[in-house]
Amino acid sequence: MYQGSTVFSQIMSHLPIYEFNKCVKRYNGNHRIKSFSCLNQFYSMAFAQLTYRESLRDIEACFKALRNRLYHIGIHSTVARSTLADANNYRDWRIYSDFAQVLINIARPLYAQDEIGAELDDMVYALDSTTIDLCLTLFPWARFRRHKAAVKMHTLIDIHGSIPVFIWISEGKLHDVNILDLLVPEPGSIYLMDRGYIDFERLHNIATNNAFFVILSKANMQYRRLYSHSYDIMKGVHSDQTVLLTGVRSSMEYPDKLRRVHYYDEKHQNHLYFLTNNFTYPSLTIANLYKCRWQIELFFKWIKQHLRIKAFYGLSENAVKTQIWIAISVYVLLAIIKKKLDLEPSLYTILQVASVSLFEKSPLKEAFYDVDIYESTNEPCIQLNLFDL
Repeated sequence: MYQGSTVFSQIMSHLPIYEFNKCVKRYNGNHRIKSFSCLNQFYSMAFAQLTYRESLRDIEACFKALRNRLYHIGIHSTVARSTLADANNYRDWRIYSDFAQVLINIARPLYAQDEIGAELDDMVYALDSTTIDLCLTLFPWARFRRHKAAVKMHTLIDIHGSIPVFIWISEGKLHDVNILDLLVPEPGSIYLMDRGYIDFERLHNIATNNAFFVILSKANMQYRRLYSHSYDIMKGVHSDQTVLLTGVRSSMEYPDKLRRVHYYDEKHQNHLYFLTNNFTYPSLTIANLYKCRWQIELFFKWIKQHLRIKAFYGLSENAVKTQIWIAISVYVLLAIIKKKLDLEPSLYTILQVASVSLFEKSPLKEAFYDVDIYESTNEPCIQLNLFDL
């Protein structure tokens, strides 16, 4: 019989503790802390994410029932809900934001060779946001509308592996397009965006930084066709034009030429018009690239369904951001483990199996062995998974 570490301990062993301590020291996270350290806080919140705990009282009850095993999962002190609540409210959320970025930097190279549905060597990113609704009575600091509170999670993901590269948590009122001011365009990269990000001055900034964008065009855009390129209507491309903006304001904000591709989506019977500053790729590649943007929608759907970011354990802004960043860290950590251990099950399946076996003492890879067999001998699941090969 295996007498080693628990599944939870093996999952946490993939954390770069040295880097975590650097993040804690950067913000004096353990200043005047005697027992419940920032690492204990991270372990407790990660446990809550992996097992989908409903509240601080729920977390406390579970830890009391498992008090004899807490030491073996790295928690060396009693966890009271008041202690965890104080930690979430007062310990700087930037500790966990910086640490999530450390995990992201580890995960991205692991997925760099994954296929994205378009044969390109360039880095491809998708940008979008999701709104997390809150109760205005409980979260008055996050006022969104007259009777509603919310925060927005603006996210840039690497299409290779659906790994978040940039995340900014803002008030719900902040318009999506303002996030372009915070991004530093990576030369040679391609940014996929929907029409909500159309601001020609900001798009021109991307172009002047030698990066590319593919964005849905608005119906009322004023432009003048300069000339047309060849296209294949049998593949859904109805036009491929080089245009120049003619609007009074837009022509000043974006004085250079743009490419406008008209694509007909036969499956959904929808006409799509793309704008891009890339004149090299075939028109069909431009259309296929935009299809890759759907991965960010799957990312938002996945974390909202399977992690705890829609109901919060604390009411302060610091507590909300701490919980979201630790949820992102858990997501990226599972992605790292999946790749390092070469696990076949989907990320969803890994999360579900881990949630019921955290205190089992079995090798981590063997915990998913029977799942591998099950998934390979049954009909394909209609569940959308981010990490299917």
